[in-house]
Amino acid sequence: MPHTGGKTDLLTQKSSLTMAHIALPDESLPGIVGLFNFRPETAGPLQLLAETLLRGESPLTSGERELIAAHVSYLNNCHFCHTSHASAAMAHLGCDLSLIDDIKQGFQVIEVSPKLRALLNIAAKVQKSGKEVTDADVAAARAEGAADKEIHDTVLIAAAFCMFNRYVDGLGTWAPQDNEAYREMGQRMAFTGYVRYPIKQDAIEA
Repeated sequence: MPHTGGKTDLLTQKSSLTMAHIALPDESLPGIVGLFNFRPETAGPLQLLAETLLRGESPLTSGERELIAAHVSYLNNCHFCHTSHASAAMAHLGCDLSLIDDIKQGFQVIEVSPKLRALLNIAAKVQKSGKEVTDADVAAARAEGAADKEIHDTVLIAAAFCMFNRYVDGLGTWAPQDNEAYREMGQRMAFTGYVRYPIKQDAIEA
């Protein structure tokens, strides 16, 4: 989470929002961070999954994988996951946070290769249903140079983020609205990583 003055500013941003559906130990922690703090024993495996999918070995760059995660999260209308992972993508790609909104607009400005665009199409199909992915979708990605491992990783990232998105929104967590509020979080996710177990208060404070 970015430097916005720490916990006081987070509480100010949260003041007009509803409480989560369950009683969290620290209601100031937004999105999945609050849920990780609630149940550390499930936080560890979920953090490791995110670390493996987004920063582990893959023919796709971490920036490309974060774009896939952000794209699927936007399609699922999960503001916290979309904006945090879009911020991580911007950090990897060296882009300004204003380009987060370009993801919502179908990547009109961010440079996206034909191969990545074909993979993003597969990810969007997975977001609807795994059965929406067709042989033609896979063939189109292969025609742009996508190897089997890239197709595999795209489908797994898309499927995993449907789970993460539903976890975050299904428990009614809150999220800062402004892109700028995710700057430090995105930098941390991109360059420090996802495995932060046990969760501590400084996970969201500058």
